[in-house]
Amino acid sequence: MKIKNFGVEIWMNEYENQCTYNLAETCVESITIEQLLDFADKKDTILSEILPMKMTYGAIEGSERLRTVVASLYQKQKPSNIMTTHGAIGANALVYETLVEPGDHVISVSPTYQQHYSIPESYGAEVDILRLREENLFLPDLNELRDLVRPNTRVIAINNPNNPTGSLMDQAFLEKVVEIARSVNAWLLCDEVYRGTDQVGDGYTVSVADLYEKGISTASMSKTYSLAGLRLGWIAGPEALLRAVSIHRDYNTISVGMLDDHFACIALENRHKILERNHAITRGNLEILDAWVEQEPKVSYIKPKSGTTALLKIDTEMSSRDFCLKLLESKGVIFTPGSALDVEGYVRIGYTNNTEALKTGLQKVSEFLREV
Repeated sequence: MKIKNFGVEIWMNEYENQCTYNLAETCVESITIEQLLDFADKKDTILSEILPMKMTYGAIEGSERLRTVVASLYQKQKPSNIMTTHGAIGANALVYETLVEPGDHVISVSPTYQQHYSIPESYGAEVDILRLREENLFLPDLNELRDLVRPNTRVIAINNPNNPTGSLMDQAFLEKVVEIARSVNAWLLCDEVYRGTDQVGDGYTVSVADLYEKGISTASMSKTYSLAGLRLGWIAGPEALLRAVSIHRDYNTISVGMLDDHFACIALENRHKILERNHAITRGNLEILDAWVEQEPKVSYIKPKSGTTALLKIDTEMSSRDFCLKLLESKGVIFTPGSALDVEGYVRIGYTNNTEALKTGLQKVSEFLREV
């Protein structure tokens, strides 16, 4: 199997640890184990919970405790509708491995996480790209989607909230996407790894898994819950789908780590405290970014409604990669070039990392823009 280089992961691996101001990070600023235990009031008791653990494989599809608390994130899902994975990246890969065969037709939005078009393409599927455009506020054009679907469309892949644009499909919009998927009996895979980061309300938009009988949600502990180090994600979807996924999962996962499972339970059972902290970061930091864009004559953007990232359009003749490399070398600030996301002409900013780093980093970018 041949597959394209994963642009954004190659970029981050090569340059992320060379920066002083990380404005490419896509997680809400990560929390420590100590902070997590403080949220849960477990610093004095955690050893009594983990020391007796025998380090077996544990519950193969995730502990009942974990699948129950994950199910509570949805309106209609039960523990039997949840399967744990190695991050959302593992969840997405397993879904494609299960559903897509040579000759199938797949539709993916772009820009999005590259998994959603490169993996099905590598399996021999014909992949049509539904381009998200600035004039549509980076939302899918529903008429274009209707024109793209075929009787043999196997999977429609969307990402809500969207990485890298921060666009958000509300329930009414998602229901229209569901109607289109249902019209050809296609699976609708929604990467919801940023669900819970909406700029208003409780942060949660309705999940595709709750809207459609063939809706699949993938998510993880990484972005919204600031615990990427757990490497724990999940699939929420129909039980029949999960049974099919489990056949493939046996070959590459067996189980998630028992400690990952345990700490994910602690986090999700105390998510209201994590979300209170994280909404303060996502909403406060976006105000900082928005004020900076407003006063920076060489920068424009579509203000995100959710997520942790935004696409910035920079008034420069440099390619996005050259711009990002020169910025990193000159000022120690890292963005992600649009070229790594198949959307040249922009750079992606991750604005929900450390607030002081964001403020200083943006000042450094302004200095750089005045110099070039």
